[in-house]
Amino acid sequence: MNPAVVNPATAPWRERALVPVLVFLGTVVAVISSLGAPLVPTIATVDHVSLSEAQWSLTVTMLVGAVATPVMGRLGDGPRRRPVILGAIAAVVVGSVLAALPLGFGFLVAGRALQGVGLGLTPLAIAAARDSLPAERSRSAVALLSITTVAGVGLGYPLTGVIAEAFGFHAGFWFGALISAAALVLGALVVPPAPRREAARLDGLGAVLIGLAVAGLLLVLTEGETWGWTSPGLWALAAAALVLLAWWIRHELRTEHPLVDLRTLRNRTVLTADVTGLVAGVAMYLLMSLVTRFVQTPTAAGYGFGASVVVAGLALLPFSVLSVLSSKVVVPLARRTSTTTVLTLGCVVSLGAMLVFLFARDHLWQVLVVMGIAGLGVGSTFAVMPGLIVSSVPAAEVGSAVSFNQVLRYIGYSTGSALCGAVLQAHTAAGQRLPSADGYRSAALIGCAVWVVIVLVTIVLPRRARAAADGSGVDEELMVEESIADIAPGEDDVPLKVTP
Repeated sequence: MNPAVVNPATAPWRERALVPVLVFLGTVVAVISSLGAPLVPTIATVDHVSLSEAQWSLTVTMLVGAVATPVMGRLGDGPRRRPVILGAIAAVVVGSVLAALPLGFGFLVAGRALQGVGLGLTPLAIAAARDSLPAERSRSAVALLSITTVAGVGLGYPLTGVIAEAFGFHAGFWFGALISAAALVLGALVVPPAPRREAARLDGLGAVLIGLAVAGLLLVLTEGETWGWTSPGLWALAAAALVLLAWWIRHELRTEHPLVDLRTLRNRTVLTADVTGLVAGVAMYLLMSLVTRFVQTPTAAGYGFGASVVVAGLALLPFSVLSVLSSKVVVPLARRTSTTTVLTLGCVVSLGAMLVFLFARDHLWQVLVVMGIAGLGVGSTFAVMPGLIVSSVPAAEVGSAVSFNQVLRYIGYSTGSALCGAVLQAHTAAGQRLPSADGYRSAALIGCAVWVVIVLVTIVLPRRARAAADGSGVDEELMVEESIADIAPGEDDVPLKVTP
């Protein structure tokens, strides 16, 4: 068993079932969180609301997820992990039922908000795998769990389109209720109790501050196009959110029991993973938003394929498939090179996907190739990030640290989506509904620039870590590699206990 904990209550069959069940939980949550995206126009029509109001069926899920994730991460670091996991799944079930019932737009938004609670499950699943699995299985399990949010989004889009076209948009949420109920039953049977640690104190003020700050920033990003990017109200909201964020940072650095221990960012390995998660999230959702809009654009515009929502969703399937397969490549590649090398290579591959989209998007098969390459690159990048964090923080801080990385990803996702809308809107002529083809070219160039920045980050920060270690006599990169080897040693690896 993992040295972090030996859990005698974990029966062999439960141990074997743990990874499939945890992956199923993460995939279910990711699929459900993406249900609202393709249905926004349909929701506006059926519930007689504007498109901007209907957009809240997607925005509210991300808002609640950004707030719930660090709170659940902290609560799940102590002995309450199992009830927190099961409680979050139960909230998703209730939210799915509320969203599925034809009770009006208000209940739909409330249900989508409850579904957002489930977005905090992935960090807890990673912590459960780290604590409960044998050493030889935990490393690949952590990598696979990290990309469930990525792969699930790609699966959710086509599923939503098929179900909505066949049975109506409420059927998509009934499907979410069914699979989340199954996840609740499986979780109750398999998820083990957490190791016996002191219960983590919840930083209430920190939770409120980060919640308000992130909510404000996401509102700015999602409502900027509607309010107007030069609107005084928008700028006032952005300033208030930044002030709250600064207050939260100051509070977290001073309180005895912080919601997120920001001191871990002094470790450049953790800093590399967090910066990469934030910026990679921007580039990932920028490309996904561009592709879904481009594929559905009528050919009369001079570009696009005039495809249905179903086809647009299917265009993302190569992304999901290759992101999952990449987790099988990451582990042996990291053993032969290093974790930070795999991180950089993943970003380079993702840059290649954006370059292909920039120069070759005249045929649908080219778009499928783009999304396949993107899945391989993003999957590799996201698969190694939790390993960097897990190997660099104390066991009691794993859930909190990984959940903070997840929050940064959500902020990046929203930024990428908003960036896509802003760039395409800037290339839409007055009185026209569709942007010019130059809009996609400009957005793709921005995406390339973003990936170049990430590549530089993954090269420079680890090198600075090694340079700092030369002066201190401690090789931080070696500590990471040895610690990861301790999670899942190879045949020639000698486990080395690293004291955080």
